[in-house]
Amino acid sequence: MPTRATPTERQKRLGAELRKMRLAAGRTTECAAGLLGLDRTKVSNMELGIRSTSPERVRVLASNYDCSDQRYVDALVELANSRTRGWWEQFRGSLPQGLLDVAELEWHATRLRSEQTVHLPGPLQVGTYARAIFDAALPPLSRSEVELRVILRLHRQQILERDNPVDYVAYIHESALRMQFGGRAVAREQLRHLCEVSELVNVEVRVLPVEAGAFPGAGHAVLYAEGTVPQLGTVQLDSAHGPEFTHADAQLAKYREHMDWMHAHTLGMRESRDFIHHIVRQL
Repeated sequence: MPTRATPTERQKRLGAELRKMRLAAGRTTECAAGLLGLDRTKVSNMELGIRSTSPERVRVLASNYDCSDQRYVDALVELANSRTRGWWEQFRGSLPQGLLDVAELEWHATRLRSEQTVHLPGPLQVGTYARAIFDAALPPLSRSEVELRVILRLHRQQILERDNPVDYVAYIHESALRMQFGGRAVAREQLRHLCEVSELVNVEVRVLPVEAGAFPGAGHAVLYAEGTVPQLGTVQLDSAHGPEFTHADAQLAKYREHMDWMHAHTLGMRESRDFIHHIVRQL
């Protein structure tokens, strides 16, 4: 099996799940290696995502570990099936891997729920708005990298309009709606686009007004990507140095509660759209 010095987040996730499965079965790395006819280092690299794993080997491992959850095993097999190169691969080597991992995460998710407090979700942004965000980065990005990031961000919108579009729920704080990235004209363009996108049957935009007061997760953006099985959900957090990913069971439960709270306390879809139109008129 070929190795990759810097595994993608998807590869690392598969390795982490294989390790979790092995530990649940009470098997040591040496035992797992013996059952596969491999040395211990290769199994360790497999669990770190450094060494790729074939779909067939995933099924063998699941059998060796006595895993009877067939939907879970099938989902892991899908994770291992990397024969098709995603559109984001054209940016590999030109942009940070974390940005590509976000695009891949969104592409394979069965449902996405996003919580935003400062700016709007990436897949719902127009180019001028995204460019204003990247222009504010420190240290400053080169013009070519800014443009590449804008192109990548716009490409991510494919998930909303492809043949099998992803269901997308965006919980947006009023503060994010009022932030004028790029100035008033760009803000108007962005909010009008947001209203248009919210009309798609697979997109739900819900606003949390400032009057709602305190809310969980204040201060950072959260993307919860649901997998084909609950165990394979992933949370992506924004940070100044790039996207961070977490999939520990306790963290997934915590952020599910965050998203459920948002759903219960945000305005309904129609009310949210009216609220955004009101802000556009103010601009």
